[in-house]
Formats: sequence, C-alpha cells, structure tokens
Amino acid sequence: MSTNLVQQIESLHGLSVTQLRELYEDLMGEVCRSRHRKYLIRRIAWRMQANEEGGLSDLVLRRAEELAVDSDIRTTAPRDYILAHAQIASQSPSSFVDWDPRLPPPGNWIERVYKRRKLRVLVLADGFELEGKRFRSLTSVAKEITGSHCNGFLFFRLGNQATKTQPKR
Repeated sequence: MSTNLVQQIESLHGLSVTQLRELYEDLMGEVCRSRHRKYLIRRIAWRMQANEEGGLSDLVLRRAEELAVDSDIRTTAPRDYILAHAQIASQSPSSFVDWDPRLPPPGNWIERVYKRRKLRVLVLADGFELEGKRFRSLTSVAKEITGSHCNGFLFFRLGNQATKTQPKR
C-alpha cells in the first residue's frame, strides 16, 4: 500500500459518522443504511484499497458468481414489505380484530436460520404452524425450537424499529 493511501485511511478516523456515510455512498454507489462508525471505516478502507490495487481478480469474481447461483439471495421479505402487508390485513374488515401489526398476515411465512437450520413458520389466523405442528403463539414456537423460554418476536426478529425507545442523547 502506498503511504498516501495509508494516510487517507488514517484520516477516516477523524471524520464524523455523517461524513463517513457520505463518503461511503460516493465510493460504493449505493445508499448507506448503517451508522456504525467502525463498520463504515472498514468498508470505506476496503473500497479505497480495492480501487488503488485493482480489486478482485476475474477468477475470484467468476467463482463468487458460481456460488451465488446455488444460494438464496434473501431468506426473508424486506421489513417494509412485511409491514405494508400487515397494515393491509389489519385494515381489512374480514381480518382478525386483535391482529398484531408486527406479524405478517395469515398465509405468509416467517423464516429464520437457527443453528444452520432454515426454519419456516406458517402464519395462521388462529396461530402458527411449524413442520406440521400447530402452536398458539410465536413464543411457544421459539420454545419448541430452542428448548428454553424466549420471546417469539425477538427470536424471529419481528417488530417495528420505529416504536422502540430511542436512547437519551
């Protein structure tokens, strides 16, 4: 690495998170959704090195494409999609009155990888179904999977991020 690049990377530590996000968006060409300072510095430094030294070889890029063909790109629907469909279900007069807005509407799947095992839970109007077995709550599904009590919404990473309490500044 050139000394100029080392100095540029070192200067990243003096930037604010907002400045890092702007630099990330310029270098990566995509919207930055993170505010994690260390992550941003590492990603920006990686991109700066790749730009200076030529990035990945064609052989590595081809192998990555081959591996990507065999893998699932996304295992769960985007959060916005789930929330939009949950709102539609709660506005419908025929839907269950006490339906939790954190849940997708009945007939949809909740997916999670746990201990290298892909779990798919079917949302029903009166509960949930996992591998043919019915449950009344997500907590009981999570308990069946883990063997210990844990909150079902936390286990399946469901919830509205906007309603969580923000830390005091």
